[in-house]
Amino acid sequence: MTNFGLQINHKQLFVMVSGFCLALGFLFPSAIKAETYPRRNAIVEAVRAVSPAVVNISLEYEIRKRISPFSEFSNPLFEEFFKDFFDPGFGSQYKRTSLGSGVIIDGRRGYILTNAHVVEKTGTVTITLNDEREYGAEIIGVDPDSDLAVLHIQSDDPLPSIDMGDSGDLFIGETVIAIGNPFGFSNTVTTGVISATNRSFRTKDRVFHDFIQTDASINPGNSGGPLLNINGELIGINTAIYAGAQGIGFAIPINKARRIIDDLITHGEVIDAWIGLWVQDLDGNLTRYFNLPKKQGVLVASVDPDSPAHKAGLREGLVILAMDGRKVVSVQDYRARMKNYGVNDDIVMTIWNNGKTSAIKIKTSAFPMDRAPEMAYNLLGLKVKPQSKSGAVVAMVRKGGFLDRTGVRPGDVVRQVNEFLIREPIDFHKAVVKYREQESVVLLLQRSSQRYYITVPLRR
Repeated sequence: MTNFGLQINHKQLFVMVSGFCLALGFLFPSAIKAETYPRRNAIVEAVRAVSPAVVNISLEYEIRKRISPFSEFSNPLFEEFFKDFFDPGFGSQYKRTSLGSGVIIDGRRGYILTNAHVVEKTGTVTITLNDEREYGAEIIGVDPDSDLAVLHIQSDDPLPSIDMGDSGDLFIGETVIAIGNPFGFSNTVTTGVISATNRSFRTKDRVFHDFIQTDASINPGNSGGPLLNINGELIGINTAIYAGAQGIGFAIPINKARRIIDDLITHGEVIDAWIGLWVQDLDGNLTRYFNLPKKQGVLVASVDPDSPAHKAGLREGLVILAMDGRKVVSVQDYRARMKNYGVNDDIVMTIWNNGKTSAIKIKTSAFPMDRAPEMAYNLLGLKVKPQSKSGAVVAMVRKGGFLDRTGVRPGDVVRQVNEFLIREPIDFHKAVVKYREQESVVLLLQRSSQRYYITVPLRR
């Protein structure tokens, strides 16, 4: 091409233009710099605000491995045969440490919320803060049913804490943040969205209801850590990974946890709401008999005398369709709904009676413990001695009952009911009240130095 008498080809022109742009970039970098976005976004701000309140929980506990002198023969049957001939203390003992997460919910009083399974073993609990301060912790209360526990630490210095949010107005798809200590990596942050609310899932030994489902990564060690909304408010406690799947985690809604936290701090245990109803599922025949338009609700099978339900006017043969507007579809569903209520809460039940629906309001109560011994005998066929410092000692077994036929006899000691440890008779009665609606319970009994488990069907 010709320009002012100079001969310049296309290649030379390209080089000249490129050089000019490069020089311009050095002289005026902002002139060609691409548009940038603020890096300090809502997630960064939320994590910075909350991280100081997220703690690492380590539990050091002892494991005793029983060793038989015949173990060198490497014959399991041979060793099994001789194991009861030797002192159970004969063996090796070593320490093991497990890790989990927690969050400080009250910095002034030093209360920490975590999962029950993080501290389920007996041992020494150590809390490590984000700034590496360490404290020994006391277990205030544990509730295996909800998988929640409250710990306490003493500190002369101020402790950070987290703001509680509201898990009742969550949106599917909204951004959430999980913080914890997976695999020992402290204050690991993952993000995701809420995949579902009011989700139920099953573990190997129980079913959990009304959980938040998220795709934020929740790995071993995250258990007990906080699930946050985009504003950094606590909306849930991370609790589990769905086995066999990726991107599916669960958290306990903080609204559900509030009542449990209050009970654990005040009483050291959860006081279950009681209304005195026994219900059963409806089948096709019962649905037609009660003239229901479709299979729905649960049937009131019996009502305890002088119970809140009895005083409110409920009776056998009525069908419960909903509780506070939420449909009830099965006995399991009914029991899960009841877990959301505390003592002195009001429940509005939608009732079906002779082709008509009505609403009945019931105020919950605590189960009267003076009725527990009678209930234990009716359900299990078992009475324990009223005073004992070594567990619940069997005083009487119903003649011809299941435990009598199994071989249980006076003098045996009840050490455990399901996962509820029995240290004195009142613990036994509390356990019976706690599990009274189950089909069966597992008892751990002791006779002399021998311990054995029995699955006992509950008699209605």
